[in-house]
Amino acid sequence: MLSGTFLVVLDFFIVNVALPSMQHDLQASAGTLQLVVAGYGLATAAGLVTGGRLGDLFGRRRMFMLGLLLFTLASAACGVAPNAGLLVAARLLQGLAGALLQPQVLAMIGLAYAGEDRTRAFAAYGLTLGLAATLGQLVGGALIHADLAGLGWRSCFLINVPIGLLALVLAPRVVPPLAQGRGDSRLDLAGMALVAAGSVAVVLPLVEGRQQGWPLWSWLCLAAAVPLWGLFAGQQRRLAARGGAPLVAPVLLANRRFVTGLLTTLAFYAGNASFYFVLALYLQQGMGLGALHSGIVFTALAVGFFATSMAGARIARRFGGTPPIALGALVLAAGHALQCANVAGWPGHTHVVAWMVPLLFVQGAGLGMVMAPLVSTVLAGLPPQHAGVASGVLSMVQQAGNALGVALVGILFYGQLGHGGDAAGYASALGVALLYLMGTALLVAVLHRTGVRQRQVAAGGGKPDSAEATR
Repeated sequence: MLSGTFLVVLDFFIVNVALPSMQHDLQASAGTLQLVVAGYGLATAAGLVTGGRLGDLFGRRRMFMLGLLLFTLASAACGVAPNAGLLVAARLLQGLAGALLQPQVLAMIGLAYAGEDRTRAFAAYGLTLGLAATLGQLVGGALIHADLAGLGWRSCFLINVPIGLLALVLAPRVVPPLAQGRGDSRLDLAGMALVAAGSVAVVLPLVEGRQQGWPLWSWLCLAAAVPLWGLFAGQQRRLAARGGAPLVAPVLLANRRFVTGLLTTLAFYAGNASFYFVLALYLQQGMGLGALHSGIVFTALAVGFFATSMAGARIARRFGGTPPIALGALVLAAGHALQCANVAGWPGHTHVVAWMVPLLFVQGAGLGMVMAPLVSTVLAGLPPQHAGVASGVLSMVQQAGNALGVALVGILFYGQLGHGGDAAGYASALGVALLYLMGTALLVAVLHRTGVRQRQVAAGGGKPDSAEATR
């Protein structure tokens, strides 16, 4: 099951170290580079809830395998794309295939496991998310450095083909048909269209607007996003009132704890993918490191993430059984602040990379304390009949946060870089980006504490005790 999640997440991050060589080979613009990353996340986000509904209709394992097949084919198309435009188009198709594949994983885990086994399975899911993100840089760097058959950056996509085919062979043998389709469910086509339109209206102008000088269409798109999401909310309520099957059950959005968890997830992922994006550009274009050396630097982040993720249960016991997500967010914010000081103190000097490695370990430790337990925390306490839809919504928010974060940090990073494209200019651009990332981490801490209070009040009918509020 986790192979599907690993591939979808890996492909969001593996391209980061390939961006410079990709830009040189295809003569791509900075905006196109952002679309290669953010467009994939946007397509995935826009289709995740729909993918979950298709699993309800036609069976989870069947949609899992179909998504895996389409993802493999789209990866092959990315690997042979002759120009930047077709690469972006193939990435969008790859993202849509991932949207069909990924929500089935969370739903199947929820159906296959119960009790403590389910908690451990969700922890493994969170660990898979983090390792795919952090190791993606090293895997991509190693593939580009090896330059197998002269493929260069293309091998970052083509590597999915044998992995996907192997998973397709194994899936019907090891994954049971856990959920059958529901005959009374119908696909909410209007809801699908509104989700896709609202997502594009937010992310596309943020990605392309800065490069094109913020033309009128970019502001019109942003202005249209609010009524589009408002129309979606109203349409979902009306459909539910008529006894239909909306993409998102309104009762979920009426659950304050779940909504707070979604906002926490959005804030966290808005500072996750964007961090890898700007760090890869800084190391390769600012410091002149090759793809492999850049990937090796990223390994410190993966080690820190793995350390706290594996020690998650022990850390939680030290805090009374509750994962200290807010503390992890503060550790991450401190790591960003120290990294910002490091980059500012050694602009363009090789010492910056030497100091960057231990600080990346701190940042990775903070990421592990947040990411691994976040999924189970957000989904905890929801009615079982809404678990599948809630999983799809959570996955959508994760991908939307990734896409939105890359778009926002691109505005800051490239805007600051416009003042100078030398090593000092890249250091200044990364410093501005790290300040944004520090802000998202602090927001995660605040939102999580709000969610803790809501859970405590709902459980006890009163004010939260001081220990729980501190956690």
